[in-house]
This record gives sequence, structure tokens and C-alpha cells, in this order.
Amino acid sequence: MLFRQLFDRESCTYTYLLADEETRDAVLIDPVREHLERDLDILEELGVNLRYSLETHVHADHITSSGVLRKRVGCQTVLSAAAGAGCPDILIEDGQTLTFGRYTIEARHTPGHTNGDVTYVVQGADVPLAFTGDTLLIRGCGRTDFQQGDSDTLYQSVHEKIFSLPDETRIYPGHDYKGRTMSTVAEEKKWNLRLGGGRTRDEFRDIMANLNLAQPKKIDEAVPANLHCGVLQEVAEPAAEPTDADWAPVERSPGGVPEVTEAWLRDNLGAARLLDVRAPAELTGPLGAIDGVENVPLPDLASAIASWTDADPEKPIVTICRSGGRSGTAATMLEQAGFTRVASLRGGMLAYAHALDAGAPACG
Repeated sequence: MLFRQLFDRESCTYTYLLADEETRDAVLIDPVREHLERDLDILEELGVNLRYSLETHVHADHITSSGVLRKRVGCQTVLSAAAGAGCPDILIEDGQTLTFGRYTIEARHTPGHTNGDVTYVVQGADVPLAFTGDTLLIRGCGRTDFQQGDSDTLYQSVHEKIFSLPDETRIYPGHDYKGRTMSTVAEEKKWNLRLGGGRTRDEFRDIMANLNLAQPKKIDEAVPANLHCGVLQEVAEPAAEPTDADWAPVERSPGGVPEVTEAWLRDNLGAARLLDVRAPAELTGPLGAIDGVENVPLPDLASAIASWTDADPEKPIVTICRSGGRSGTAATMLEQAGFTRVASLRGGMLAYAHALDAGAPACG
């Protein structure tokens, strides 16, 4: 396995790059926006293909670059389904797995620091690797006094989802403030000052209640941006709203992306060109595809747009993906190319399929 542990000095955040040496498939865990170009350079230098950008939680101390990475290299963004964000391509659930090359990533939902914390356990190396974000730090843990934090929940998450891993499992945290780079499950069970050494839940609750920590400096900026995969700050002034009466259902997301709801789309099939920007294999997966849709994977969209020399720029187009992330990027690309009536399907095929299963329109 290719492995790089990268560091942001300002927030003491670790970013992790993992790649299969044979297939060259790669993942980034907790990328930091200020280091976007550094990370892109490393990807190019190592000759790897970034498949996933994974977030361990909605960060309060830095802004992620995951949404920008999606635009630049076509990777899929991953965040917990419990995080309350609408931007990721994959809203990952407890126990769900992803693969890159011969390696498997298992998501373990470990709330307590925030509702949406995930520990990613990578299997396939000599020993399991656990990327714990802020849930478990080296000899410590994330705070529990803001962003849905709860000490009882964190205690349970660590003991049931992390300390239950084999003792030799390597722990790679989201931060360290003393220059330590890794630990193991055995070390943390023995030496963690807050959770190890047989500390009880009551003892842990008392420790966390008396930390008296200052509020993170970037929380007011970072949390809203990270709920939009880090792209909120770079959205320019929104384009003028469509004025055509038939296009009135179009709304703008908080990130400036034009959207229509699944209810509008089901009521208006045939009124717009449907463009599904998922990978071809996804259209035959569990979520299926809408009849009559055109499949243009997001990495191929720019060249496809360039070839549409006779396309009517005023013809309505609805872009579609799994959850609304890639389709939002596609809608923005189409607007920038001069198409005036474009919208992303809000919530993607997840929302569309859920409404069909429920037998009633989903809320807009």
C-alpha cells in the first residue's frame, strides 16, 4: 500500500492518502482546503487515481477541500449519513464498505464528538488501520461540548466500535498536538488518559465536563462550509433566476446550485433533457435509472459539452446522480458553458427512489 500522512500546521490536522500500488486507486481522508494544491501535486507525482475523498465528520477547525477535489479530479465525496449534509456523493452508513484496489474500507459510526463521526477501518494491509478522526486521539479524544457532542455517546462509541478491534490495529487520529503520528488499540486501551486504563463512564463524563476549552476559532466559518463539502466560500454571485414560467420550480441550494425536487421531476418527465452523471455501473445498481436518461459520467462531461455544437442552450436540462453532489457540479458546469435552464435533482436518485418506495412525493 502507498501511504502518506500529511499535516496542516495551523489546525494540527492529519490528512491521509492511501493507494493500491497495483491498480493505482486512491483515497484521501480529511483533506484540508489550504493544502489542495499540495495534495493534487502528490496525486500526480505518485500517478494515482483519487476515487474517494472521505470525511470523518463535519469539522469545526478547518475547511475541507473535498468538494473542490470532486470538481478537479472527479472523485466521490463521502460523509456520514448522520452528519446532516446534502453535498456528499455517498452518505455512508454504519457497516457500509467501499473498496479501492484490493483494500476494503469499513465505516463505523462513532458519534459523540458530533452526530456524524465515522471511523474508517481499512482491511487488506498487514494489520487493520483505523482512521478515527476526532473520536479517538492519541492518549485523548475529541471534545463533547458543542456540535451535538455527548460524552456518554462518545464513551460507548469508542468502547464498542474502536476498542473492539484487534489490539494490533493501528490508530491514525484526525489531530495530534504533540508530534505523535500513530498509536494502536492496545496502547489506547491501556494508556489513553480519558478512556483507557479501565476508566468508567462516570469518570469519563466528569473529565469531559471539566475541560473548559475555548471555542474553535474557525467554527462559524468552517461548519457551514463543510456542510457543503467546502465549496460554499468559493461560490460567486448566483446567476439570475430563470424567468420562464415552465421553469419556475427551479430553486437555489445554499451553495448556489440550481435544483428541482424529485416531485417536480416525476410530474414533468419529458419536459427536460435528463443527464445522469454517475458511472455506467451505477445505473444498473440498486437505485436504477430513470427511463430515457442520457448517461454522461461527470469526468467526461466537459468534453461532451464541447461536442454539443448544435445543442439548444435554452432547452431545460436536469442533471442526476446518486445524492445530488456530482449532479450539482454538473449543473454548475453547464451554466458556465452557457446553458440557461439547468437544474440538479435535489437528493439525487436516493430521493427519487425513496419517494417511489414510499408511494408519495418526498418533501422538497
